[in-house]
Amino acid sequence: MPGTAFAATQGTLGATSTGSISIGASIPNRVQISKLADVSFTNQDPSVNASNAQSVCVWSNTSTKGYNVTATGSGTANAFTLANGALTVPYSVEWAGSSGQSSGSALTAGTALTGLTSTATNMNCASGPATSASLIVKISSANLQTMQAATTYTGTLTLVVAPE
Repeated sequence: MPGTAFAATQGTLGATSTGSISIGASIPNRVQISKLADVSFTNQDPSVNASNAQSVCVWSNTSTKGYNVTATGSGTANAFTLANGALTVPYSVEWAGSSGQSSGSALTAGTALTGLTSTATNMNCASGPATSASLIVKISSANLQTMQAATTYTGTLTLVVAPE
């Protein structure tokens, strides 16, 4: 460990011999996202905005429990779009730094939302808070109205969390 002076002492010959060592340990900054669930908008009324909010677990081991999140979609240039062949429909993504939220800060594809702090006390939220953040996916009614009926549009949203 840099900057740490170890001072092992050696034992001497005798009926007993005692020595001692210094022990140091460190770990790098780490984060983990878990408790994500797939989103399915089925038989969605095109006159009503579609929204799916889910509570997720984000854990950080930094001194501030800080993290940032970057989202990318599977559309052209990482856009948040769902597709079926040449047919596409955009969706939006929001993030809230606490669980149980139905709205949050809008994410821009490929741009980190910074300054977030986790309340998770372990990597999988197995004890302490069950979740620590909210992911919200939305499709506006205007975009729903551009979709072709009886056609399934799919896409992938990738979320990358990093320690701060």
